[in-house]
Amino acid sequence: MKKLTFILLSLLMLIAGGATADACSRVVYIGDKGPVLVGRTLDWRTPIPTNIYVYPRGMAKTSMPTAPSLSWTSKYGSVLAVGYDGGVTEGMNDQGLVMNGLFCKGTIYRTATGSDNTPVMSLAVLVSYFLDNFASVDEVKTWLAANDFAIFGQTFDGGTVSALHWAITDKTGNTLLMEYVDGKLTTYEGSDIRVLTNDPPYPQMTAINDYWKKVGGVNMLPGTVRSQDRFVRASFFINHVPSNVDYDAALGSVMSIMGNVAVPYGYEIETEPNVSSTQWTSIADATNGRYYFHLATCPGYFWIDLGQLILHPGAPVLKFDTAKNAQAMGDVTGRLEKSAPFTPMW
Repeated sequence: MKKLTFILLSLLMLIAGGATADACSRVVYIGDKGPVLVGRTLDWRTPIPTNIYVYPRGMAKTSMPTAPSLSWTSKYGSVLAVGYDGGVTEGMNDQGLVMNGLFCKGTIYRTATGSDNTPVMSLAVLVSYFLDNFASVDEVKTWLAANDFAIFGQTFDGGTVSALHWAITDKTGNTLLMEYVDGKLTTYEGSDIRVLTNDPPYPQMTAINDYWKKVGGVNMLPGTVRSQDRFVRASFFINHVPSNVDYDAALGSVMSIMGNVAVPYGYEIETEPNVSSTQWTSIADATNGRYYFHLATCPGYFWIDLGQLILHPGAPVLKFDTAKNAQAMGDVTGRLEKSAPFTPMW
């Protein structure tokens, strides 16, 4: 009976996962005495050109070019991964708040109806809004409880809808997960939220993971590139690597786990055209303000140290062009170049 139950569950997972092969994975490492490290893979079926920008404090911004919109002046500086030089995929601010957007096929946003003055937020700058204005998960929660907004998002890559969910982690290791279901924003909070992948939504995903906890990861872990399988593997390993080690060992643990859930570059399944190669991996050190980035076609990581940069109001926007520096490794903080702000794909 146990064997039959396992086979049936496996088949259900296969059916559920077969149509949802677009991939990204996120894990949170919390050391006993620090650091808090947030690792993430960006997986997609075609390359997404991504450059790294550093924005100072004191920049005036808007959530859409026309009303109703949100306008603000950034309270914090941030390092941002910007896809197509037009939309923020993820980033970290100088207070150690990290935010990542991951593909979630079932997402249905709250959209503008035109019948009220609810401000509209473009997906291109949504991550920037939260990084510019908040220093902790508690601050984000307080704002979300008192404010509402609609979302506007462009399609890309041949018409793919930008369906996303987001995870926010602060330097204490506390995480807030934001998911839209049938037009309603749902949030989940806790330092035990250590993993996020794609579909299904978080409650169903944790139910699948609970089953595998009973199987026991030492005995067996699911090995495909499907979202559910990556979630289970990441969850097992992030909860079984030591948390009382030095910085290099902690960083090595996160790098290894991200490699374990990455999709091999160039990997394809003929019957599943949406299976997605890992294009790049990032690790945000929320404790020390260091942002690591690794292109799949480069031998190693490069990093930017926010603590070495002047981020006061009036400081220039800085950019690291990954196309021009495709083989960059090590500390590239001093190689950032002054740049115009990116132009949002409204």
